[in-house]
Order: sequence, then structure tokens, then C-alpha cells
Amino acid sequence: MRLVIQRVAFATVKVDGEIKGEIGKGLMILVGVENGDRREDAEWLAAKAAKMRIFPDEDGVMNKSVIDAGGDILAISQFTLTASTAKGNRPSYIRAAKGEEAKNLYEYFCSRIEKEIGKNVERGIFGADMKVELLNDGPVTIIIDSRLRE
Repeated sequence: MRLVIQRVAFATVKVDGEIKGEIGKGLMILVGVENGDRREDAEWLAAKAAKMRIFPDEDGVMNKSVIDAGGDILAISQFTLTASTAKGNRPSYIRAAKGEEAKNLYEYFCSRIEKEIGKNVERGIFGADMKVELLNDGPVTIIIDSRLRE
């Protein structure tokens, strides 16, 4: 599984012009699920993202997690994070997990990060054409891949 984590001042996701998820200060997380990913990957990533110290403390040092900062999370499924770009100019998505498998792991990730932060996580609609708007704060953008733990 791959995450793109962005520290945001706000973020919203719309489907067909209707807001489906919205947060103020917090993290907007794009979630990509690959073939072979397991619940253990989702658990590790949820804990890592929830505890990542990328919010400023009183001295302006990135020393607080989203939990410490009282922020919220918006999680969006995004199969294009699994793209292989090694050959040619057209990305290949052959590594992307198939529909139900990917949806189940995305939902499991969301439930695990909710447990980590102790509140609901806003979400997009799995598989929908979504419009995401955000204001990246910093900017701070972190990429985490569960297959690159060491």
C-alpha cells in the first residue's frame, strides 16, 4: 500500500458537485492498494500516518502528530498511486489491486486510522470520479510505501 500524506489547512472531496468529505486543519491522505497488500500493511500505515510528527509545536518545529494537533483526516482512494512508469509514456496500473480487494483494504485502512486518532475519518467515494480541493500547509507532503519499511 502507498500513501501520499499532505498536511492541509483544509480539504474537500466532491462527487457530482456534492461535497462527500470535508476537513479543516489536518491530513489529506491518498491511498493506493496494490496486488498482494494485506491488512498488516493497512495497520502499519494507519499507525505511522496517525503518529507522524509533521505539525508544528509551540517553537515552530514539526514535533506534533495529527492527534496532538487536534487535526482531522480526509482519506481518498487513488489507484493511480500504483502506476508503473518504467516503460513508455503511458502508466501501467497492472499492480493495482482489483475492485473489491482494493475497496476492502481502503475501508480497513480508514477504520484503523479512526481507531488511532479516536475520531471519524472523512472519505471520498471508492471508485468514483472525485474532485479534491486542498490547501497544502507548508507545503508538507510525505510518501509512505508499506513495502519499504526497512
